Amino acid sequence: MLRGCGAALALPLMEAMTPAARADQRLAKPPLRTGYFFMPNGVNERRWRPAGNAEQFELSPTLAPFKGVKNKLLLLENLTNQRTAGRNGHWPKVPAWLHGGFVKRNAGSDIDVGGVSADQVMAAEIGNQTPLPSFELGLEPTRSGVDNAGGGFAMLYGSHLAWRDPHTPVPKEIVPQLAFDRLFRTASAGPVVSGFNPNQPAVTNALQRDDLSVLDAVSEDVWLLKGKISAADKVKLDEYMESVRAVEKRIENSLKPQKRWINAGRFDIPRPGPGIPQDHREHVRQMLDILALAYWTDSTRISTFMIGDAQSGRRFDFLDGVTNYWHGLSHHQNDAATMAQYTKVIEWNVAQFAAFCDKLDSLKEGEGTVLDNCQLLYGCSIRDGNKHDIDDLPLLLAGGGAGTIRSGRRLISPKKTPMCNLHRALMERMGVKKDQFGDSTGVLPLA
Repeated sequence: MLRGCGAALALPLMEAMTPAARADQRLAKPPLRTGYFFMPNGVNERRWRPAGNAEQFELSPTLAPFKGVKNKLLLLENLTNQRTAGRNGHWPKVPAWLHGGFVKRNAGSDIDVGGVSADQVMAAEIGNQTPLPSFELGLEPTRSGVDNAGGGFAMLYGSHLAWRDPHTPVPKEIVPQLAFDRLFRTASAGPVVSGFNPNQPAVTNALQRDDLSVLDAVSEDVWLLKGKISAADKVKLDEYMESVRAVEKRIENSLKPQKRWINAGRFDIPRPGPGIPQDHREHVRQMLDILALAYWTDSTRISTFMIGDAQSGRRFDFLDGVTNYWHGLSHHQNDAATMAQYTKVIEWNVAQFAAFCDKLDSLKEGEGTVLDNCQLLYGCSIRDGNKHDIDDLPLLLAGGGAGTIRSGRRLISPKKTPMCNLHRALMERMGVKKDQFGDSTGVLPLA
């Protein structure tokens, strides 16, 4: 009846509904979730690498916030994306982080990232098992244009992790309220409204009507935009709109009966207010809470989260002593004062992910916790922001992989091991087997 009425499902009803759920509509055990968390601009190498051997290591200063879940942390070392070697420091490395492909230099009209991202490979095969096949979140709006000073790459590359095909990104949502509403709507509340104007009346009204397509809500803006852009950009806009329509269709199809995991107890968070919080700390907190809610309610099992886009210019002046912007700080040139600010920004962002892991580990699920039933990859597409190096990327994997990952150690692979070997290992745990993915040479042993 709730679907027929187009009503949102309030969280307090979840506990009341649990006893009435038919056995054949419920999973027998908690599902595995896969999440990718991307941080731009590299790390301070000296404060990232831990001391100790593979089986007994000490948390480095940057990783210190993980002390509560250290035994559920796997530090990944010597992984790389060799097809990004010798290229621009940022733009082509971001999409390649999830597929290892060769990203084509372009003028914005012939986008080609050289592969399909790992999350979308999973979503294509198993995304129909949840209301949202995948969930793409971020904190910064998509950028357009070409960075001619940065090698002639479209800046669109640096704004997306998820790619449905080599030419089409999957839009990310940056407005907390719209992200929240996607979890509890019964029709096509698509993810791309924030790419236009989240405060326009048409979009606001669309949140009240489940039968309205997001593309319909912004169609007037799209029509006006087409009158102001080049023929090449019109083609790209059409491709972009088609990708959103595809997401909408998949969401509609997913409303068919599915076997879901239903957690006992309650996990209540308020619906965020409209727009984007002015305080970046609040913005991050709300988006991570929404993602935790998505896992808890089994609304999705596949997600990406962009902590910042390529060359993020965000300022962190709420941190004591930080006065410059993020990308500028990453070019520290080993200056002590600049490095100190750069380090504070990195470690604040890492601490937010650590707090997210603590939250998931506090949520009991089955015989363990939600974190036990996750595999969450956190890291960067470059190692050091000053050198833009791609070998031994800073990566960590949080969660137990539903009992399939041996955590609490450093996994030191041979030098220049393809990161795509890791993607294949995560895919297999989600029930998606690929004999080849990107430049993979095998499957990374995580057990």
